[in-house]
Amino acid sequence: MTEPSPSPSRPATKGRGAVSNDDSARFNVPGRTPDGDWLDAREAIDGKLQKLRTEVTIEYPKSILSFNNSPDLPFDRSINAYRGCEHGCVYCYARPTHAYHDLSPGQDFETQLFAKPDAAMLLRRTLAKPKYRPAPIAIGTNTDPYQPVEKRYLITRSILEVMLETSHPIGITTKSDRILDDIDFLAELASQQLVAVALSITTLDKRIARSLEPRAPSPFKRLAAVKMLSDAGIYVHVNIAPVIPGLTDHEIEAIAAATARNGATSISTIPLRLPHEVAPLFEEWLDAHFADRKAKVMNIVASMRNGRKNDPNFHSRMKGSGPWAALLHKRTALAARKNGLSKGKFKLRTDLFIRPVMPGSQMELF
Repeated sequence: MTEPSPSPSRPATKGRGAVSNDDSARFNVPGRTPDGDWLDAREAIDGKLQKLRTEVTIEYPKSILSFNNSPDLPFDRSINAYRGCEHGCVYCYARPTHAYHDLSPGQDFETQLFAKPDAAMLLRRTLAKPKYRPAPIAIGTNTDPYQPVEKRYLITRSILEVMLETSHPIGITTKSDRILDDIDFLAELASQQLVAVALSITTLDKRIARSLEPRAPSPFKRLAAVKMLSDAGIYVHVNIAPVIPGLTDHEIEAIAAATARNGATSISTIPLRLPHEVAPLFEEWLDAHFADRKAKVMNIVASMRNGRKNDPNFHSRMKGSGPWAALLHKRTALAARKNGLSKGKFKLRTDLFIRPVMPGSQMELF
């Protein structure tokens, strides 16, 4: 049996992915229920609600490199230059992390952002440690390093500068053509086999993309970025993710063909994941945009997740299980073979690493 779905919610907010703020915070903030404050009646008093604006808080962490030992991930270290993401992709599995800040994984996640301008300095300090051993660093695995605020803060670009300075390998995941702003650094890294880029393309349907990923560049801008990166000698992988059953799954073959035409080397797919607060937010989005398909979508999701909305288990959480998931991966393999694409396994060099010299260290004497 599948779990019951939440009741239909209010209409969608233009330009935002989540329809509302999730009220079931898992950490310190209780559910946000009306208490009679004038804010509860602001729409009735003032008429149309004011447009949601993006706010950025500067964060000063003590470290920037995170390590993991997940068997599902092809890397053991990563950097997140930002928390929250203005792209507003309603399916984003990183949304629940905003609850750690006592903020909602809903609209707060895409409007209340955190930036880490000291990222490059912290990274250089880590790489300078005598015990540090190089391995590819992943960036963009949680929130997009090329979301709109990158134009203002240039944190990702500063990280790439450190990668060039130290000849350190890096893998980048994004769904933005803003990555082309750094094509100069990327091309130089690629010439030493130090970078691979994964572009995420979920759909080629403009209508679906506008509501599913409201502030991300259009799929066709991403395809253009694939071509420009590939033409510059940069390894480009396309991740068709997430695949939403009953909504975007029929596009696998078309996306594979389009990415091959634009120079991608490899593709992969990941079926929709709905951890924690993402599930009710996604169902609310379906109510607002594709109510007629909601039952079909959620039933297939359950068939891939052992009857649940999400499967948190290692090995199966990224692939799904059951006949539908098996068919998805078979279709992906066939589409890749037909279009001359590989499975996305690539090797970045680690033997070129140059440990940075920190100001004031004894190494400055040599």
